[in-house]
Amino acid sequence: MTSLAFGARLAAEFAAGRHLCAGIDPHAPLLADWGLGDDAAGAERMGREVVAAAAGVAACVKPQVAFFERFGSAGFAALERVLADAREAGLLVVADVKRGDIGSSFGAYAEAWLAPGSPLEADAMTAVAYQGFGSLAGAFTQVRDHGKGLFVLAATSNPEAREVQRAVRDDSRSVARAMVEDAEAFNADLATGSTAAAVGAVGVVLGATLDLADFGIDVAKPAVGPALPVLAPGFGHQGARIEEAAQIFGGIGHALLANESRSILAGGADGLAARVRERAEAIAAALSASRV
Repeated sequence: MTSLAFGARLAAEFAAGRHLCAGIDPHAPLLADWGLGDDAAGAERMGREVVAAAAGVAACVKPQVAFFERFGSAGFAALERVLADAREAGLLVVADVKRGDIGSSFGAYAEAWLAPGSPLEADAMTAVAYQGFGSLAGAFTQVRDHGKGLFVLAATSNPEAREVQRAVRDDSRSVARAMVEDAEAFNADLATGSTAAAVGAVGVVLGATLDLADFGIDVAKPAVGPALPVLAPGFGHQGARIEEAAQIFGGIGHALLANESRSILAGGADGLAARVRERAEAIAAALSASRV
């Protein structure tokens, strides 16, 4: 594997005009659409096909681990082979695991998904930190010492999350705003003494269909320090338009990973590579135009 840290690898992808995060979501209806069985073998086939189509075209792939985990040990074995393909292709992988815990328990999750040599090793993982940003400390060693990344849920599109994510803490910040600002502070601290950290190692998940001001997030605020990676679901099938990314994310959208799953997966393996390339090119063109 490359020795470059996650933020540096993201920066290289962005410099090359790659911003698509290709989702790998082998749920039953999509597997049926592909003519595959709703089993570990079907999930593996889809995952490996997406990796092959995304290599050199998308910035990263994001396997939704739940759709592999439901098949037990066979599902994890299938996922390991998908991850191995991605490593061989030099493709960044964000493991969408949404793990959250405290102390050594979260540290164990981080070892499973981020530790070099782990069968499930990815470049970054999604995490839930509603116990506080400090609950992620078990992963910070993987970030600092092994160049790994994290994406922390901040503002998501499901209606049930609004009450928690918009809740105001004792420090007068909403939970969502705190996740954004704490990630920015971590990245700034990590970059102290370095001029090369153009993109941070810790990012946030922000739904592209949301008005982020409703969550207490000021998108007009100038970015400070390394660019904050933003993993943004909601483009494509869910209705958000990539052409509006600059208005949606403002100053915190310079390191944007636009996640699309259904728009590239629907239709089966036939035409997959063309759909991935079309969406990757459309996203790159839209983001380039928004910065002119």
